[in-house]
Amino acid sequence: MTAPVRSAASLRPEQVELACRFGSLSLPHPIMTASGCFAYGDKFAPFFDLRRIAGLSTKGISPRPRPGNPLPRICETAAGMLNSIGLENVGAQAFLSEKLPWLAELGISVWVNFFGEDMDSYVECARMLDAGHDRGIDVLEMNISCPNIKKGGIEFGTVPAVAHELTKRCVQATRIPIVVKLSPNAADLPAMAQAVAEAGAVGVSLINTITGMAIDVRTRQPRLATTYGGLSGPAIKPIALRMIHQVHRAMPQLPICGMGGITTGEDALEFLMAGASCVQVGTANFAQPAIGPSIRDELRDLMAELGIARPADVIGCIRPVPPEPAWASEAPEPGSAS
Repeated sequence: MTAPVRSAASLRPEQVELACRFGSLSLPHPIMTASGCFAYGDKFAPFFDLRRIAGLSTKGISPRPRPGNPLPRICETAAGMLNSIGLENVGAQAFLSEKLPWLAELGISVWVNFFGEDMDSYVECARMLDAGHDRGIDVLEMNISCPNIKKGGIEFGTVPAVAHELTKRCVQATRIPIVVKLSPNAADLPAMAQAVAEAGAVGVSLINTITGMAIDVRTRQPRLATTYGGLSGPAIKPIALRMIHQVHRAMPQLPICGMGGITTGEDALEFLMAGASCVQVGTANFAQPAIGPSIRDELRDLMAELGIARPADVIGCIRPVPPEPAWASEAPEPGSAS
């Protein structure tokens, strides 16, 4: 068994400095909340002081309002949940006038997740949200896990050349930095990350949900009206870690915001060690609305225990497991003397 690695002697929690950076953006600590799981923030305000999280990513915003999918559109699974909300949202204009002023007053980092049905509507949405520059929006988080209606439904997030063109056009349409939320369905995720970075994205978020389904055996019907939905929660954490590690190893200078099944401070530290600069907590908010600050505190305590003074000291720090010596696997021949 490999012995634990400590950066130094154990620290007191107050000696840990949780402040971190995502590219040029400064954050007080690495814990944010994820798009789709925290709405616009106001519904969670009665449960805790939202200024205790580093920031939030809003519900996905489209150029015009969307009603979303029919019910049922969410169900629990053994290790997470499936959702098919259908990207319901108030639209860019209503977001800017009704939601953003309240968010801006919080003083936390505001990432506005956005999307479109085709390339032109993506660009339109980025251009509309540009009005939030200097009004509280730090980042536009572009969700490219959407089907391209004009190209037969293929996801923008699976073809590097398409993602590059889309990112370049959106970057040109706004003064707000763009982070691209990558699709886990891409065959070559590092190639996708490289494509969007070369097009001007300042970083990437990963991973988005993984397509799945659930069946009610008594009614013989899917548990979601749309049959399939996005799987999130602890079930996808090992996949998220693997993908973050792959992208960081290929592009160590590219900032990564990691997400996928984070429920504890140790989970968050795993994501940092895999290569993430900060993380977003998603599904866990439904069970424990104030879990973000708890994860922050757990992260600080664990870092203190391990002698880690700041997040930057461990981003992408994991080491390969040393190979087992050949002699360790050699078993004696049956009947031979030991």
